[in-house]
Amino acid sequence: MHIDRYERLFLYAAVALLVVFMGALAVSSFAFGIRVPTAYEQVDPRTVATPPSPWGLPEAERMRELSPGRYEVYVLAQMWQFTPRTIIVPKGSQVTFYVTSRDIQHGFKIANTNVNMMALPGEVGVLSATFDTPGTYNVICHEYCGALHHTMFGQIVVEESGAER
Repeated sequence: MHIDRYERLFLYAAVALLVVFMGALAVSSFAFGIRVPTAYEQVDPRTVATPPSPWGLPEAERMRELSPGRYEVYVLAQMWQFTPRTIIVPKGSQVTFYVTSRDIQHGFKIANTNVNMMALPGEVGVLSATFDTPGTYNVICHEYCGALHHTMFGQIVVEESGAER
């Protein structure tokens, strides 16, 4: 079978690009730990905000210290707020976020970190971040969720010392 010279060059270039893209994907996945967030578990959005669900606890109890410098936070997204709205952790903390939505699709993005995921009703998304630099990190909803979408925000305050939360 005869293949034109230019067509053969095009095929070689296409295969080479596929190899380069697959290599970049492998490097980002394994070397840098970048992964696509997937559903961690299923929950009932109608009852997720009631005890004994961790998203039904009072705001002050939604952040748990697992060990020194390791925390988990249960974030509930609903029109047009994140609960808890403010999270305070000491510098160097590794925080794992368990995020779900009570009503519609929302976004959960923490500025200047690799945390960026969807908050979907009925699904729990999980991502972790380590906060080595003191300051305030803004949490925003990046999925349009209605008329007051622009008011949906939160903050993570990283303190130099381990002050009371």
